[in-house]
Amino acid sequence: MQLVYYAVTLIFFFFLYCILNWGLNLQFGRTGILNFAYIAFVAVGAYFTGVLSLGSPIAGSGESYILGSTLPFPIPLIVGGLASSAFGLLIGLIAFRRLRSDYLAIVMISVSIVLYDVVTNFVPLFDGADGLNGVPEPFSGALNLNANSFLYVFAAFTGLVALAGWWVMSRLTRSPLDRTFRAIRDDPDVARGLGKNVFGYQMLAMAVGSFFAGIGGGLLMEFVGAFNTSAWTSGETFVIFAALIIGGLGNNAGMIAGSLAVPVIFVQLPKFLPQIGGNPALIPEIDNMIIGILLILTLWFRPQGLVPERRMTFDRLLAGRNRVPRLSLMPRLSLLARRGGDR
Repeated sequence: MQLVYYAVTLIFFFFLYCILNWGLNLQFGRTGILNFAYIAFVAVGAYFTGVLSLGSPIAGSGESYILGSTLPFPIPLIVGGLASSAFGLLIGLIAFRRLRSDYLAIVMISVSIVLYDVVTNFVPLFDGADGLNGVPEPFSGALNLNANSFLYVFAAFTGLVALAGWWVMSRLTRSPLDRTFRAIRDDPDVARGLGKNVFGYQMLAMAVGSFFAGIGGGLLMEFVGAFNTSAWTSGETFVIFAALIIGGLGNNAGMIAGSLAVPVIFVQLPKFLPQIGGNPALIPEIDNMIIGILLILTLWFRPQGLVPERRMTFDRLLAGRNRVPRLSLMPRLSLLARRGGDR
């Protein structure tokens, strides 16, 4: 029974990191936005989902947070995603008009650090470093679930959310919008010279990607029932970026492979192993070393990742538009002549 519990938990984290990776892949893999503050957007979604599920703080409990309410699920989850998206738009308005590339990455790191310090030290916001605890489990009251059955139901629900995210990203990758995103990623100056509104497309990618981050944070909050500042350090962003790069930038299959390889196998799975030598910090440190070595080897020997990005060619573009058999020059001329004779 315990083995099944561990397996379902790993399945949940696999679905969760798929959702997170699709959001970051839209921003970094497809649009070229170096969002090193991505974990901060995950935290925004988690906190807003939590405060809209917990209700008002109990008098005398010592807890303090804003917006205490008990909205029915999944409204808190959706609001958490929208709050993260709004935060992404705010950061984009500040950063995208004047900054690019390395400077943008520095600003994103600074944003994450500033938000971390504000949440930690301004206790009335989200209860400081203690964070939010005791978030009620969704579906438990309506479906009369116990702790074990909730695990199965919520993992399945997270899988449905991940499936919906995969459908959205699959539609996006087959649209002209995706080609514009990739053009901005490869050379924003050329895209701007061709008349593309680079700032507007970057804002769109920031909003949609941040919404995925907020949804992922909300799902994590509902699953664990608690969230504090220790859950969104810079190392968490490193794990998501490592999964993105190792899996393969710019494609959905790569995100699935990266989510399975890095967060699940190398991060979450060892947490269920027994401690080595009575040192609880030893296995996490070994995880970090393994992920770092794996990332270096990937960048050295296979920079395109486990699943390389499919480059769009002109022939493939024409074939995907109409699915009409291509005609050589002579049959085209004959067809035109025949139409002229019919007239």
